[in-house]
Amino acid sequence: MTRARKCLIAIYDMDKTITRRATYNGFLIHMAWHKSPLRLFLLPLLPFALLLYALRFWDRSRLKQFSQRLLIGSRVPKSQFARHLERHADIVLGSNVYAEAKMRIDGEKAEGYRHVIATASYRLYVEAIAARMGFDVVIATDLATDDSGHVLARIDGHNCYDNAKLNRVKAWMAEEGLSREDCHVRAYSDHISDAPLLDFADEAFATNPHQPLAQLARERGWPILDWRDGNPAT
Repeated sequence: MTRARKCLIAIYDMDKTITRRATYNGFLIHMAWHKSPLRLFLLPLLPFALLLYALRFWDRSRLKQFSQRLLIGSRVPKSQFARHLERHADIVLGSNVYAEAKMRIDGEKAEGYRHVIATASYRLYVEAIAARMGFDVVIATDLATDDSGHVLARIDGHNCYDNAKLNRVKAWMAEEGLSREDCHVRAYSDHISDAPLLDFADEAFATNPHQPLAQLARERGWPILDWRDGNPAT
């Protein structure tokens, strides 16, 4: 009997992996500008929040939630987001996505890969970006909503980061009935926090890596893809 063909899965981080720059602050400013421009006068408060994060008084989740309350609000009707998310996605695709990433995704699709974007960024705005790039599945940080459908400045569950991201990927595979041994997994990331996901993959690609991940990639023998300024893959 012929062995069934393995399921092919390619998992991509988003910020600084497929995008040139992180997207969260751009999303906040985009929403503030279109929803309540006067909130932009609160931007000088963000460095104080970043200092609290740098000093480890705050974790990433608290920093993100504070920034959202500051520039968007604590409780916002989902309809007020919807009208701006598509335009934000257009901006990201127009100026902030590596052409090499899109070409690689298109090439993998031709090979039969199923594409997953797994990111700590908010699902709220990631889904429109992912749809434009041809991703099949979005695994991202979720925001809480209240009974009336308002989006709250509070993360629902865990920030999709580090081991929590890998756990979310495993949970998705289980929900889909995909056993690890029956799948061939590729993973792409720029950051050392995704080492658990890269270790989980059959093929791990350190993509536009910062120095700690580049060093780990050399130690583990992972290929390095560097699309910054047209740098070649190594």
